[in-house]
Amino acid sequence: MRPESTNGTGGGGLAVPMAWLCAEYVADELLRAGGLVEPGSLEYQAGRRTLALTVYLGDGTGDATGPDAQERLDEWLARTEYGHPWEEWVRERLAARRERDGDEDGGLALARETWQRLEGTHLLATDLGALSAGPAAAPAVDESEAVWLPSWRLGLPLGHLALRLH
Repeated sequence: MRPESTNGTGGGGLAVPMAWLCAEYVADELLRAGGLVEPGSLEYQAGRRTLALTVYLGDGTGDATGPDAQERLDEWLARTEYGHPWEEWVRERLAARRERDGDEDGGLALARETWQRLEGTHLLATDLGALSAGPAAAPAVDESEAVWLPSWRLGLPLGHLALRLH
């Protein structure tokens, strides 16, 4: 995939860095295979973005098959599981990558943009806030009570379920 421009301003490289492209591809394949939500829906986009960030920032941009596949899947599962401080992990990894690679890394720029979209896009979903104290201590969740959540809060469990189904 080369930039469309041929006037010398495109740089001749990939328009999308390969590491980010691979992360998005893996996330898309996992969500499609899981069949949990309709592709193209807001929920699907939240899950794809959340998984792509997890894959990219986890340095595991290989696919979900091959010799190291189970290790990568286990890492992604651990990062997306309930109770893992995923939000802090993303912020720390983005800061570490920026310090290491600077602002010239196109994949990092796409990851930061994706994180901003995940934080800035809010979806109306069932309020799972009661579960924050832990499933054992929480009262029953009222599924009719909905709140606006940053899209990553919906995408994270969706991505985790897709990984489990793989």
